[in-house]
Amino acid sequence: MRASSRSLVADAVLAAALAVALPVMTFFAARYHHGWHAVDAGAITLVAGSAVVLAGRRRYSVPVLAVVFALTLAYFVVGYPNGPIWLPLVIAYYTAVACGHRLAAGIAAVAGFAVFPWLDYLLRHRPAPPAIALVALAAWLLVVLGAGEGMRFRRERAAQAARIKAEEEQRHASEQRLRIAQDLHDSLGHYLSLISVQSGVALSLNQQLPNQAQDALAAVKQASKEALAELRSVLAILRQDGEPAPRSPAATLSKLGDLVSHASAAGLQVQTETRGSPRPLPFGTDVTAYRVVQEALTNVRRHAGAATATVALDYGDAALTIQVDDDGRGPTGPASHGGQGIAGMRQRVAALGGDFQAGPRPGGGFRVRARLPLEGTP
Repeated sequence: MRASSRSLVADAVLAAALAVALPVMTFFAARYHHGWHAVDAGAITLVAGSAVVLAGRRRYSVPVLAVVFALTLAYFVVGYPNGPIWLPLVIAYYTAVACGHRLAAGIAAVAGFAVFPWLDYLLRHRPAPPAIALVALAAWLLVVLGAGEGMRFRRERAAQAARIKAEEEQRHASEQRLRIAQDLHDSLGHYLSLISVQSGVALSLNQQLPNQAQDALAAVKQASKEALAELRSVLAILRQDGEPAPRSPAATLSKLGDLVSHASAAGLQVQTETRGSPRPLPFGTDVTAYRVVQEALTNVRRHAGAATATVALDYGDAALTIQVDDDGRGPTGPASHGGQGIAGMRQRVAALGGDFQAGPRPGGGFRVRARLPLEGTP
């Protein structure tokens, strides 16, 4: 267990408070114990010292346990009366267990059980400890051991949960970077490559063009090549080490059949409807339309339970309307169905100047509807 600055301050405060309180408590406790060595400067030093070393109990739990054990042993060997000197030893023992030092804590527990109850019998010829006292001591040792193990388990679970959360956040950030890189590669890369190829074709097929026109085409070709190089450098920055470059062509509505097949293979019944006259779409619109359908079907699989989905594409004169309905029993809130997927779809559609709605539909189920403008359709 790694001690934080706040816990170290808390330990220092605890040690200081005990260093003041325990000697006073020991002095008053001695008034009710007769026949023992009087509480003097030596006793106060041992009691206060066992409290002071607790300031490092988390950072140096095993050495602190050893020092407190030795000071406590010295206190009883001298013959000082029983009292609050036990509290620092209990805290040190508990801390060692909670920090995962089971072996050291176990040695301390066995040594304490074998030594402390017998000191008066061995050194001062007093009666041996009764069996009930030994049983009570063993029970207390087990109680402290269980409390320390419980605390250690909770801390490990909390640390594991924090680590999993950090890994999930890192994975999500990596996926976002790859998504951005993929989109840039698919859209900008597509158009820049097209410009470069077409300008090269124009130069090779039109040798009789005026010099100014040829120079302009050559400049366009060179600029597009440089832009592609710059794009690749940007993609390299977006990708972490070891993340593959996006090389597959962008998914568009031409792959809608494959998407439906994959959804059906996963157990979702999908029906498709097409209204209007299908025609080639602007590249960005085509990719966004596919992504909306893909994310909507993904949300149906995740949240709707056993459901049937209907994907409807309406090719209008000025816009493409995409509507995905399901008859599942998913969440009824307008934004809860799909989580981040809803926000991602809305952002994609808004970037093209379109409209997006998502929410429960009349009669049950959920509806995702996007309207993408088709200005500039080839």
